[in-house]
Amino acid sequence: MQSDRPPVPHAPLSRRRLFGLSAGALLAAGCTGGADRDDQGNGASGKPESTESVKPRAAVPDGALGANFNEDPTYVDKEALDGLGTSWVRGFTVLDRVKQGTAAERLRAVESLLDLHGQGFGTILALKFQFRKEGRTVPVPGSREMRAELAAVDKVLEAVLDKVAILTLGNEPFLETRPQERGSKLNPFYQAVAKHVIDYRDERFPEGCRTRLHMGALNRLDDPAMLSDATGEWIDFVNRTPQLDGLDMHPHVTSAGAARKYLDYVLPRLDDGKKFLVTEFSLVNHYQRQMPKPLPAPFVTAHGKELGLGRDTRVWQFLKAAAERPLTQEQWRDFLRMSPWFESQKHFMRDQVTAYRETGRLAAATYGVVQGKASVRDITGNTKPWMLNSLYVPRTVRHEQGAPLPRTYTVFDDFAALQREQDRLPKP
Repeated sequence: MQSDRPPVPHAPLSRRRLFGLSAGALLAAGCTGGADRDDQGNGASGKPESTESVKPRAAVPDGALGANFNEDPTYVDKEALDGLGTSWVRGFTVLDRVKQGTAAERLRAVESLLDLHGQGFGTILALKFQFRKEGRTVPVPGSREMRAELAAVDKVLEAVLDKVAILTLGNEPFLETRPQERGSKLNPFYQAVAKHVIDYRDERFPEGCRTRLHMGALNRLDDPAMLSDATGEWIDFVNRTPQLDGLDMHPHVTSAGAARKYLDYVLPRLDDGKKFLVTEFSLVNHYQRQMPKPLPAPFVTAHGKELGLGRDTRVWQFLKAAAERPLTQEQWRDFLRMSPWFESQKHFMRDQVTAYRETGRLAAATYGVVQGKASVRDITGNTKPWMLNSLYVPRTVRHEQGAPLPRTYTVFDDFAALQREQDRLPKP
């Protein structure tokens, strides 16, 4: 992709030297994904290796498009994913639940991803530390609090390493940290976590590990107030750490132009040997602006009588009613099709995936797969309407037992059309 972006200084290591170090370190860690074997399973010498020493190839995405369920895997099974044609699925898990005594393999996201891994899907898991939500300060490396966090991380690592294809360290670190601690405590904490995970992986899998590592997602890069030395250091750490394949970002935005600012910020700073993930992206901020507005008149004319709608019915009131009394597939489709704010942006997901792939640096993008229970709870005029981002919509559209899950107009078809043969993984 051509760009007129000004050059940005890189980390102290040159790209050429860093790439060499990256390759060497990955070989030393054994996380080569079978890159040192030919298509017949022969070793670097060209001679067959014993079956005992040959591990299955790692699933390494290169521009794949997958499904994201965050922490709610309800409805996300092989049938739903096969209906989309994707081989990739992503979720996150909250570390505090492990600290509270939940076995890592019993966490809903972990359990679901491990099950799907066993069915041949490529899986991506993010580790979520939600300090801000819980009113907690970010632990200082070496402290008792830090040791407790790392102990929880170890339990998850024990359950998922060498199984999930990608482990993302941190979910949305900058949003999940108090603003006053972003410039001081955030990077030292997450860098300590990354180094700990790298050491754990090397120690437990000296002969090779199929799990790649990325740093967690950058948010709100379209907002100048969120850009700082801390965000720059986040990328610099990825550049100077050979064992990290790249980073993640979450463009939840108001427009395609705002989404472009993520690439404009990250790509000039991220070294050539690194890739990026986009495990969440949407126009939810654009949709939120529509919540207090009246429903489109053509929709009220077409369906007002049957649904009890008036000219003054607001979008949020309609969505609240749909969550309580789900619509028909036709009614949901007409609501989206007749809403100019949706219809004019209906190919946003398609266009974003195309732009990400054109960079040649995308590892994987994942899009919201099914409406979560939380997305239809306590809907008001200020609610972020996450339910509008999903490919499957069983919480606002009637779902008959045994029938396929209801779908979102246009976006579902675009998602399926973006699937490529090269991204499909063989099923066991």
